[in-house]
Amino acid sequence: MTTTLITGAGRGLGLESARELVRAGHRVYLGARDPARGAAAARATGGRVLPLDVTSDASVRAAADRLREEAGHLDVLVNNAGIAGPGGPPDTVTAADLEEVYATNVFGPVRVLHAFLPLLRAGDGTPVVVNVSSGLGSLAVAAEPERLGSWVPDWIPVLPYASSKAALNMVTVQYAHAYPDLRINAVDPGFTATDLNGHTGTRTVAEGAEIIVRMARIGPDGPTGTFVSSAGAVPW
Repeated sequence: MTTTLITGAGRGLGLESARELVRAGHRVYLGARDPARGAAAARATGGRVLPLDVTSDASVRAAADRLREEAGHLDVLVNNAGIAGPGGPPDTVTAADLEEVYATNVFGPVRVLHAFLPLLRAGDGTPVVVNVSSGLGSLAVAAEPERLGSWVPDWIPVLPYASSKAALNMVTVQYAHAYPDLRINAVDPGFTATDLNGHTGTRTVAEGAEIIVRMARIGPDGPTGTFVSSAGAVPW
């Protein structure tokens, strides 16, 4: 059975991805900072709650130790945990605002990858990592807003969030180059209605989770080092 860990799985895209992957036969661990919310998500999906705060070294180490004891290895890691941070013009954004968002959106995935990489490489198959990014992290789109297409309705001044996703894209590429035995990709769920945007998104969580689930299920011949949405390749 495929063992999968999803961070930030207590709600939104993480919760829906967990539900779909359990249906696909995965043994899913739902990483959740809030134990009560995680327990509710586990009951709703048939997954297993795993206490996990991606901003805490101790929490991530403890989660890795527990998964090692219970499963022995990890087949799929979905780095989904993320926060939006403040919007508004760049002159209203402080370094502290970026530090808070990067702590979850960039340092969190790096912290989790560092702790779980030995478990990903301990199995017999080809490990898969899905980093949940955003079209807002595309430098090409930011430079040419007319290329936004179906990702978001217009250019949005969200310096902390957008730059954190651009950084996550680079993290994805660096890991993909360093570990060719893994399949490591970034995905863009699109403008999905979740708590992250006050449910103003134009896509349902099922629609947004589709690309996460699809890329979580790729095999050894699947792509690596790519940035994709349900519509196809997203420009870096």
